[in-house]
Amino acid sequence: MTKSSVPLLSLLLAASAGLSLCLGSFPTSPIEVLGALTAPQNSDITFIIWELRLPRIALAILVGAALAMAGAILQSIVHNPLASPDVIGITSGAALAAVLFLALLSTHLSIHWLPFAAMLGALISALLVISLSWKNGINPSRMVLVGIGLAAATGAGTTLLIVISDDAAAMTAYVWLTGSLYAAQWKDVEGILPWLLVPVPICLAFARHADAMALGDSVAEGLGVPILRSRMILLACSVALAGAAVAFAGGLSFVGLIAPHLAARLVGRNMARLVPASALVGALIVLYADLLGRVAFLPKDLPAGIFVAGIGAPFFVYLLHRMRRQR
Repeated sequence: MTKSSVPLLSLLLAASAGLSLCLGSFPTSPIEVLGALTAPQNSDITFIIWELRLPRIALAILVGAALAMAGAILQSIVHNPLASPDVIGITSGAALAAVLFLALLSTHLSIHWLPFAAMLGALISALLVISLSWKNGINPSRMVLVGIGLAAATGAGTTLLIVISDDAAAMTAYVWLTGSLYAAQWKDVEGILPWLLVPVPICLAFARHADAMALGDSVAEGLGVPILRSRMILLACSVALAGAAVAFAGGLSFVGLIAPHLAARLVGRNMARLVPASALVGALIVLYADLLGRVAFLPKDLPAGIFVAGIGAPFFVYLLHRMRRQR
């Protein structure tokens, strides 16, 4: 199934996007949706399809793909199946910066600066993890431990900011932290897209280096792989992907953990195949989580992060249990 997995996942994603376009608080038939897509000037539901559902679906796909690819990269360079943007502290750093912006700066600056604040927080967290885990190069095990500690510290800071904020800012921050694609617009899709167009080709170009490093640093060095440079470049790609995803969709936990494992069962651990497969699986996870949030509890619109966490937390426990049995 390895060779056919990516095309099949692509078809499944396209079909799932079509299903999501048809469902919502105002149900529409596939014929009506097709009419709105092909001849929007003649359709009564053009606004619903083009301005409400389509940008939200597109953002869900891009966010899920970004988080999944970030997780696949981290698991490869850290040699730890539990590594993800959440574990290493990137997501929590972005969340702290975003809540800091909402609590202290949102009255002085436009809300459009929120993504930049989140990405800056992700970058600072990554630099802290690198500096604190550096000892004659980056030690993968030390990086995970430092990331867990940093995630705990930034999580405490985020909670403190929410407690001391006014009610409006605290509510906005809480919904954003949960992970929501509510009120997604085309400008959000346009904003996140460049952050995928740059790191993804770089990651694929360094796929062979990642595969060599997965065999061990000594083996990679013997094959002529510049370990430090390759690891830093791949880490930068992961930070950019995760930071952008968190900036535009909030704290969607566990996507970067789950998607690479599911994709690896389909295509193996070869990075050239794993990265696109992980992107497709991550896109499917977030797309269906958002769809459930939109239609399962009508008229309420629940954050997608609730459903992702509901799947991710048991999966994390399962991975811990499996690792314990393998030792």
